[in-house]
Amino acid sequence: MRKILLSSLALGSLVAVSACGGGANQNASSEPATADAAPEPAPAPAPEPEVEAVAFADLTGDAAAGERTFIKCQTCHVLEEGQNKVGPHLYNVVGREAGSVEGFNYSTANAESGITWTKDVLFEYLENPQEYLKGTRMAFPGIKDAQERADLIEYLAANGEV
Repeated sequence: MRKILLSSLALGSLVAVSACGGGANQNASSEPATADAAPEPAPAPAPEPEVEAVAFADLTGDAAAGERTFIKCQTCHVLEEGQNKVGPHLYNVVGREAGSVEGFNYSTANAESGITWTKDVLFEYLENPQEYLKGTRMAFPGIKDAQERADLIEYLAANGEV
């Protein structure tokens, strides 16, 4: 029994020394590392893939497809003139001045923006509303897909007096 116990201890010690990098073939210096040794620099992060800028004019919007996208907007907006919800109505929004729906309480950022909601402006705004118009209360995260935005804009334009 004693032989088995000693063999187990010897084997355990050998495993521990090997796992720690010790052993007869170790070439490391026995001197402790100094504070002067600079750590290896972290590898540079991979560059972000370039996204080609797309303008509204580069796309052809499809109002029927835009109607499906408008479902994302209906929590806060309607197309019926004079019927505001959490957001102002979007009837005749294309070509309208920002902050101009009577009776709707706009953020200062929106009311004083001087923006006219052209198709091009809506295309940029709808990608990321908070980034485009700092201080807007519109909590919508945006529509990242360019074609989907173009479709929605065509739907809005078809449902107003343009």
